[in-house]
Amino acid sequence: MQKEKRQVVGIIPSRYASSRFPGKPLALIAGKPMIQHVVERARRVKSLSKVVVATDDDRIAQAARDFGGEVVMTGTRHRSGSDRLAEAANILGLAAADIVVNIQGDQPSFQPEVVEQVARPLLDDPALPMATLVYKIIRKEEITDPNHVKTVFDRRGRALYFSRATIPYVRHDEAPPDYYKHLGFYAYRKDFLDIFVSLSEGEWERHEKLEQLRALEHGYPIQIVLTGHDSIEIDTEEEIRRVEALLAADKADN
Repeated sequence: MQKEKRQVVGIIPSRYASSRFPGKPLALIAGKPMIQHVVERARRVKSLSKVVVATDDDRIAQAARDFGGEVVMTGTRHRSGSDRLAEAANILGLAAADIVVNIQGDQPSFQPEVVEQVARPLLDDPALPMATLVYKIIRKEEITDPNHVKTVFDRRGRALYFSRATIPYVRHDEAPPDYYKHLGFYAYRKDFLDIFVSLSEGEWERHEKLEQLRALEHGYPIQIVLTGHDSIEIDTEEEIRRVEALLAADKADN
């Protein structure tokens, strides 16, 4: 029996109005707008048949077109990045079995390998609806930082919960466990992405402001992929300087 052919498409949801860092996609990093760094890294992923910026902002769209990026214009009233992702996937006419990778537009120093890693479980198992990345925390300050979302998962690698709180909580004075943070890269099967954005908001999602909890609350599994590559999410000027230092070090090594 012939296998159904599937595309793997990378979509970068990008919006201008960030509460913590307005205009973030256009912030200059080593002389280039952040969105350009993200697109250029995504284009290095061999398994992606297409890389698209999904935005509702003409400034971001024009900046992407200026460096040769492909753009899909989406609506202005999306409740989450996944809603923008789903609209873009439908505009692109993707098939139900295609795999859509949500590439974070504010992580300009990500290793292209992580996109391959997050898509792999869906390529290997047609029954899986979605997958996401986690990284073992090595910077202790991230364990208690609510901006770094922590994750716990079962022995099959299926997510149990995501939280801004420190999970697991260590009740007794003993050796601490390993802690894992969520990196925010998702892979969805296109037909499940359409289902996901149609689901009602979950109670824990509403409290934590974490959209992946919607899938868990409605009973859909999320496959966790442990990566050895950290990825800096930019929300401050200080983090821009940290990324510029990393990019400079990479360039010197090459």
